[in-house]
Amino acid sequence: MVDVLWLAIFVATILFMEVFAYVMHRWVMHGPGWFLHASHHRPRTGRYEANDLYAVVFALPSIILLYGGVNLEWGSWATAIGAGIAAYGFIYFVFHDVIVHQRVPHRFVARSTYLKRIVQAHRLHHAVETKKDGLSFGFLYAPKPEDLASELARRGRRGVRAPVQADTR
Repeated sequence: MVDVLWLAIFVATILFMEVFAYVMHRWVMHGPGWFLHASHHRPRTGRYEANDLYAVVFALPSIILLYGGVNLEWGSWATAIGAGIAAYGFIYFVFHDVIVHQRVPHRFVARSTYLKRIVQAHRLHHAVETKKDGLSFGFLYAPKPEDLASELARRGRRGVRAPVQADTR
């Protein structure tokens, strides 16, 4: 029975992390934390961006809970929560950094309806380069891309990055 409880806490933590990520993205990263997150809405000039520091900050609770659960006898609940946070971080890394932003070279093409929706919603999120006019802040759940495009149109495309002109030389 303890294994079932551990697994339930682990899965609940992964689900909770999507809510936590939404809140942090919308009201912290696009709020007082914009000084770091703005780098993620601009073209990357090197391997890393200031926004990557958020991954370090968000990993700390996982590391502490895993250490406490395994080495300090805090209980299996701490290990389950720490592992759930780490699992969400891994899922986020694969979807966000690998599939969407292709920070790791690959040939994978999103073909499922779900993955296409996530990729399209995130690209529409990045079409907005301002702190206040963002949309689609979750990651494992995303509104329909057509709904997001309609919202951008309703706003008069406020905050949307100007199209890049092709070099015709």
